[in-house]
Amino acid sequence: MKQICRWALAAFVALLLCPALAAAQAYPGKPIRLIVPYPPGGSTDMLARLIGQKLTEIWGQPVLVDNRGGGNSIIGTEAAAKAAPDGYSLLLTSSLHVVVSQLVATPYDPIKDFAAVATLTNTALVLVVNPSVPANNLQELIELAKSKPGQLNYGTISLGSMGHLKLEQFSILADVKLQHIPYKGAGPVLTAILGDQIQLYLANPINVVAHIHSGKLRGIAVIAAKRLPALPQMPTFAEAGLSGLSADSWQGILAPAATPRPIIDKLSAEIARILALADIKEKMDSQGVEPYTSTPEQLAAQMRADFAKYAKVIKTANIKLEN
Repeated sequence: MKQICRWALAAFVALLLCPALAAAQAYPGKPIRLIVPYPPGGSTDMLARLIGQKLTEIWGQPVLVDNRGGGNSIIGTEAAAKAAPDGYSLLLTSSLHVVVSQLVATPYDPIKDFAAVATLTNTALVLVVNPSVPANNLQELIELAKSKPGQLNYGTISLGSMGHLKLEQFSILADVKLQHIPYKGAGPVLTAILGDQIQLYLANPINVVAHIHSGKLRGIAVIAAKRLPALPQMPTFAEAGLSGLSADSWQGILAPAATPRPIIDKLSAEIARILALADIKEKMDSQGVEPYTSTPEQLAAQMRADFAKYAKVIKTANIKLEN
């Protein structure tokens, strides 16, 4: 009798899994929408186009980047959360994903409403200044900021972004006062600092490496465990004399919750293979971006840990965001 029950249970499980397995085997059978919750031109957008192009080449199905900027990434993230959980609508987002809902009410839960797929990068952040700023290194910048409290402006892609959180930490650690000016995406911030409308920007390397090399921006220091291959002369914050800023800014792909696990696994495995390709690694290294792969379980754990960690930062810095 027990053996018959086991057979029956196995048959029942097989019936449940067959549709999901069949869907994964046929996936992708039509174009995929890769939602980026930021305007065109930023690092996440550029990464989405790089990965999307490679997936298109491999699978023979178009991967269309859908920029849904605005609302501190809420607009695009909500669109992904409410999309059909079939693998044809994905979200390419960043560490900011677990921060926004702690600053303002969101129409989704950043953890429960999404299925983790894979990380793409573990991204350093580079502090740059406009060349008009009379500071060539971190210590000179700190001295300048202390001599002009509240007079140096820094731009970020939004309130509560990684740049905002990290520069608030920097201000506390260095005992300086800076003026925060939020923008709507990396493109507008870059335009502002190149035009000397703001003085500082803590940027994703992919947005500023070329401008540092050309002299249009001056690199000060990088939040990373080690120097970047694309910027070997730039010290880390720790090397420059200020420790305590951790390098933990990731970018990754999420899917709507309830997306079949076989599809999640197929996506995760393909992304890992893409990140290991020599041409992809070369392109990312040249922009100061480190390819970083993880399993869906590892990304899910990272999201939960970051949620708890940044809750403390937000409380300490008294960061507030209004709808």
